[in-house]
Amino acid sequence: MNEKDACNPLLLKNQLCFPLYASARKIVAAYTPFLKEIGLTYAQYVTMMVLWEEKSTTMHDLGKRLYLDSGTLTPVLKKLEAMGYVKRSRKPEDERIVMVEITPDGLALRDKALKGIVKNFVFLV
Repeated sequence: MNEKDACNPLLLKNQLCFPLYASARKIVAAYTPFLKEIGLTYAQYVTMMVLWEEKSTTMHDLGKRLYLDSGTLTPVLKKLEAMGYVKRSRKPEDERIVMVEITPDGLALRDKALKGIVKNFVFLV
């Protein structure tokens, strides 16, 4: 590498964002076989993780926690609702607020996911 290349911010090898992006893709790819077993995408899985923890939350808070905007989160929630794992409703006192609540089937999925995680991955305790 010459000195000019070392200072060129537009070279891929000089961008911090690229190895982070590549690492994130590798991690999601590692989860894919496990997620296939439980029938979820990665976005659906992280959404369910929050709901397994919180049981009920607003769509706004869910989006903040997952760093997802409503345009990305809405289709994820629609699919999870169609699968019977979550229920969405509007707050009667303020219909602008969408509540997301885990269903009994969604809670049951947690046990299946837990078995797969323990079997396949190292995790922080």
